[in-house]
Amino acid sequence: MLEAPPGYASRPYSAYGAPMAVPVIRASLGARFVAYLLDILFIIGFTALLTLLITIIGALTFGLGWTLFAVLPASGILYSAVTVGGAGQGTWGMRMMGLRVVNQEGTRVDMITAAIHALLFYVAISTFLLWALDLVIGFVRSDRRLGHDLLLGLAVVRAA
Repeated sequence: MLEAPPGYASRPYSAYGAPMAVPVIRASLGARFVAYLLDILFIIGFTALLTLLITIIGALTFGLGWTLFAVLPASGILYSAVTVGGAGQGTWGMRMMGLRVVNQEGTRVDMITAAIHALLFYVAISTFLLWALDLVIGFVRSDRRLGHDLLLGLAVVRAA
């Protein structure tokens, strides 16, 4: 079991959402927030690039390729799936803040799990009560895992 960081009281844990037995240093919620703000910029750029690509494909296919515009609302989930599920184990914003995502064994997350993690995150921030509950969970846990991290058995940790 992980020890509570200095300045934090140790808390009893149930079997559900127990601290991970991964020898890693937890990430701060502040670093995660700044990483998310950076990721918003990268997602806007990624969406603009996809828009340009789909426009060109649509022009070359006489409008048939423009049906791919339906993919644009999921561009944030695609971005997270490719970057978190990739070799870097984190989005570009996470990497800039020195963070990475690991599973319970401390290894890399696959792309499907990364996409579901992003989907749960975007569902949580789109609803105030879920977002508030997600943050409260992160504030009261000593390992700073949020609700959607607990549901999938993931943790955002400092990169070594």
